[in-house]
Amino acid sequence: MSRIACILNPKARDGLSVKQWALFENCLLEAGYEIDLHHTEYIGHAIEISANLRESDYELVVAVGGDGTVHEVASGLRGSSKILGILPIGSGNDYARAHGIPIPKGRKFTDMQKAVDILSQGVDRRVGAFRVEGPPAPEHPLIPAPIANECNGKPNKSGNLVRWSFLECDSGVTSTVNRMKTEGKFRRIRGQLKYKLLGITAILGWKTQKGWIKVDDEPGEIVDLSGLFCMSQCQTFGGGFQIAPGATPIQKHGSLVLAWGLSKLQMLLVMGPVEKGKHIGKWNKIFMRKAKKLELKSIDFDNNPSEKPHQPDLFVNIDGEAVMTTPIKLEYFEDQLTVRGAENIPNQN
Repeated sequence: MSRIACILNPKARDGLSVKQWALFENCLLEAGYEIDLHHTEYIGHAIEISANLRESDYELVVAVGGDGTVHEVASGLRGSSKILGILPIGSGNDYARAHGIPIPKGRKFTDMQKAVDILSQGVDRRVGAFRVEGPPAPEHPLIPAPIANECNGKPNKSGNLVRWSFLECDSGVTSTVNRMKTEGKFRRIRGQLKYKLLGITAILGWKTQKGWIKVDDEPGEIVDLSGLFCMSQCQTFGGGFQIAPGATPIQKHGSLVLAWGLSKLQMLLVMGPVEKGKHIGKWNKIFMRKAKKLELKSIDFDNNPSEKPHQPDLFVNIDGEAVMTTPIKLEYFEDQLTVRGAENIPNQN
C-alpha cells in the first residue's frame, strides 16, 4: 500500500467538499492507498499542515479542495522534494485544470476515478512560482487579517506579507470580486454564475484610481486602474475564465495581461470574451506579454510612485484570495514545486 496524506478543506465549495470526499475516498481505497486525512480548521491551516509534512515519508501530499486549498498546500511544500497531488472539489479548480486533472461534475463517479488515476499514474512536473510581497489586507468582521508563515520567507520591508503565487496574481476589479466573495456575497450561488454576479456588482461600484506600474526592467508608467492586471502561469482563473490564453505552468515565466483605462461599459462587455479567451487586443486596450517581474504602487500629488497604499484599498489577489493591498512587488523563481498531473496538460506544446 502507498501511504498518502490528504488535506481536506471542509468549507470548499460552500461545504459540499465533505460530501464529495466520500466518493474520492472510495476511489483511493480501491486504488490501494492508505490515507491519513487532515481537516483544515481555519484560513492558513493547510500551509501549517503541509509544511509539517515536508520531511515525512508520504508518497504524496494531496490538496482536497479548490484553488485556495491548493495554494496553501503548495506554499507549505514549496522548496521541498515532496510531490503535490490534487483532488479538485472547489469552486474554481483552475490549477487542477492547468495540470490536466478532470473536474468532477456533481457526483459523477467517472471523473472522480480519473482524478485518482492521475495520482497513481500521472506525470510529475517541477514548476516555478512568483514571490509576491506587499502589505497585508485589512481585517474584516468576517475575514481575519492574513498572517505571515515562516515557509514563505521573510519580507524585505517590515510589516509586509510574503506569499507565493502558483496560479495567478491579479488586481483591479477582479480583486474586488474576490474580496466580496470572501465576505460572503452571493454565498448560495456556485460556479461561474457566482463570479459573473460578483463581477457585475464590482464593476458597477468601481471608483476610478490611478497607479504606477513597472514591468521587468522597463521604465514605470502611470495608468488608470479601471480594469485589471493579471500575472498568470495558467490559462484560466475564476472557475474557467480564459484570462491568459495559451499559458501553462511549465512555461518558466508569467503571462501578463494588462487592461487599463476601461469604461464601466467596456468592463461589463469584456466578461463574455474573457470567458472564451477572446479579449486580447480588444479596443486596443487589452494586451498580453511575457514577464518575470512587476511592481504596482499608488501615486502622490506630484504623480510620483508612492509607498503608501491606495485609498480606498486596492486589493491584490494571490491565487484567488485577496490577501494584500498595494504597493506590491512580484518576481518569478523557477524550480519551486513538484506537481503530479496528467500525461498531457493544456498548452503543453
